Amino acid sequence: MSAGRDSIGGGSIASGGGGTTPATGGSGGNMRGNKLIRPAPSAIEFKNARFLITDRPNDSNMTTYVEELSKHAVHDVVRVCEPTYKVDQLKENGITVTDLVFDDGTAPPAEIVEEWLNLLRVQHRDHPGSTIAVHCVAGLGRAPVLVAIALMELGLRYEDAVELIREKRRGAINAKQLSYLEKYRPKSRLRTKNGKSGSSNCCMQ
Repeated sequence: MSAGRDSIGGGSIASGGGGTTPATGGSGGNMRGNKLIRPAPSAIEFKNARFLITDRPNDSNMTTYVEELSKHAVHDVVRVCEPTYKVDQLKENGITVTDLVFDDGTAPPAEIVEEWLNLLRVQHRDHPGSTIAVHCVAGLGRAPVLVAIALMELGLRYEDAVELIREKRRGAINAKQLSYLEKYRPKSRLRTKNGKSGSSNCCMQ
């Protein structure tokens, strides 16, 4: 497996490393069987914004996946890897699936970033207080990068955003993606029009 894949992540901010299995905590099973999920989905919260990073489900464990999403009040799933499973059961449970696919091991193109932030704004308007789930293949590369971008738009420095994610998802974000985040310049696109910070004024609830 090449170093660019979602299943390869970093350890420290400076040097990367840290293993390939997310340390998510909690009880779990296997996303590839119809059992409890291991690695467990990683819940990330900041300023009342809620994200759930998972690895990719499949048709055989979709019932378990939907149950897990329901526990976290998920109404939207963002899929950043190639589609490999049916979404019927998700839709039947009121969960919308949005495809924001970009290349494995890379940073998202500008148009993907804009679609992601627009989706977050719509989610806040339509489902305040809910969680948005994001997955790639292993939940270590592309999905954490999108969450990091959202955290930065909400006011976190890139180092703090990465640290927050890696506390829940060990090995997340590879060196190329980390370099992208270091250079990323947030424009407070998830803030209210008055530009004030704080959870009460944040577009995310």
